[in-house]
Amino acid sequence: MNVTQDLSFISLIANASVLVQLVMLLLLTASITSWTYIFRKMFTIRAARMQTEEFERVFWSGGNLSALYQEALSNRRKAGSGGAMERIFQAGMGEFTKAKASVTARGGAVDPGLLLDGARRAMRAAYQREMDALESHLAFLASVGSVSPYVGLFGTVWGIMNAFRGLANVQQATLAAVAPGIAEALIATAIGLFAAIPAVVAYNRYSHDIDRLAIRFESFIEEFSNILQRQAR
Repeated sequence: MNVTQDLSFISLIANASVLVQLVMLLLLTASITSWTYIFRKMFTIRAARMQTEEFERVFWSGGNLSALYQEALSNRRKAGSGGAMERIFQAGMGEFTKAKASVTARGGAVDPGLLLDGARRAMRAAYQREMDALESHLAFLASVGSVSPYVGLFGTVWGIMNAFRGLANVQQATLAAVAPGIAEALIATAIGLFAAIPAVVAYNRYSHDIDRLAIRFESFIEEFSNILQRQAR
């Protein structure tokens, strides 16, 4: 018997029990899916950060808010244009403009509090939509990071049980007899860790980045509300 061949990585997977192979396939699928989400989320957060910085630069440059609002509307009609903060601004400015125009058309007195409350509600709703989009698939990464080691451990325990059960038919138990079964079982744990570690690292990193963006969005909502309050008077 060629021990080197029997203990090769591919050979151990091929000779593993059906249940252990299913566990390995499940972990491999979870790993591939998590890596897909990791790269997609990396590009999404990077784009959101750049778009936020660009909009903040334009917004605080002192330009006309009406012109900036029209530009935001134009960007929204273009697929992939504009950013999260711009859409929050567009929601608040749009609600403020419509409410003010409606009150003026009726000839009534403008209530700054009502105008501001409507704009804030619109911005908070837009903020929640943007956060939901940024946080999508993070729960999957968290699940892979927390569950994969245990799934791999289950495959390992099952494989080791089979390896020792096979010793019942052997008169003399040797390391050479039990080593292949234990080795193929330990591969399940290795694959589980391979799936879990990147998912945990990515989840922690992206959660931190998204929290920082959330703080910037909330600060913008408060600062823009102050500007609208002055314009409503």
